[in-house]
Amino acid sequence: MKEAYTGDGFTLTRWQLADAPDLTAAITGSLDHLGGWMIWATGGYTAADSAEFLERTRKNWESGETHDFALRVAGSLAGGIGTMTRDGGIEIGYWLARGHTGRGLITRAAWLLTAEAFRLGAGYVEIKHDERNVRSGAVPARLGFTKVREEPADRPLAPSCAGIDHVWRWERL
Repeated sequence: MKEAYTGDGFTLTRWQLADAPDLTAAITGSLDHLGGWMIWATGGYTAADSAEFLERTRKNWESGETHDFALRVAGSLAGGIGTMTRDGGIEIGYWLARGHTGRGLITRAAWLLTAEAFRLGAGYVEIKHDERNVRSGAVPARLGFTKVREEPADRPLAPSCAGIDHVWRWERL
């Protein structure tokens, strides 16, 4: 993966340690929005949490395990999106800060990363979401992914989660 991409109305840039203040502010300002779905956003989010994430994502980037990006609109942090290496393919995960939902940002960013994954040789791209997270599930549906299975979610669960993940897949042609 490249370290930066420009999409339709947004940029994706590899997270940097200097992003910590923006990351902490975006998540703390969105805890009520994110905490129901993301276990890491329950019970608060601190500067230490940001530093830990940014260090982990740096290491995972170098190993090729994950490629996490800051999603920005007009220079402002709007959320995060990343790819996780899977056997023969990748999985895409994402979140948006409050005030940036409902604009198609994640749909466009996921499309960009899907196309890039296939360009780089991935055999498939998957997106998973909790069955109750209808908004997150609308992304792969809009992009033309096929729902291929349901499976138990990893534990522990965030408060709004049912514990069943819907798995959507796009196979490389």
